Amino acid sequence: QVQLAESGGGLVQAGGSLRLSCAASGRAISTYTMGWFRQAPGKEREFVALNRQSGWATIYADSVKGRFTISSDDAKNTVYLQMNILKPEDTANYYCAADSRRRIASSSSSYDYWGQGTQVTVSS
Repeated sequence: QVQLAESGGGLVQAGGSLRLSCAASGRAISTYTMGWFRQAPGKEREFVALNRQSGWATIYADSVKGRFTISSDDAKNTVYLQMNILKPEDTANYYCAADSRRRIASSSSSYDYWGQGTQVTVSS
């Protein structure tokens, strides 16, 4: 079992950058598919990016492709989401998630473990 804790959210102007961190404890992130999701008020939770080290796979939602980068540091057992060229529509609560079956899946229902989320607000 893994516990996840996100950090790094905040308020930023459009065009700016933020780096979110997801610190894992209890089990190595390399044994999971790690994903980032986001949820804006009144909207459903949506897929942002995933990274699976086993058989290496990295996938992005079309809305963030070319602007966001997911990465991981096994020594720190931490997953990152570097967000550049932020837009007001990126405003949401961002969640880190882990899939113990290591699938390549963009559906939130595929993920077993979730962090508490970190708020990102992009002003225009």
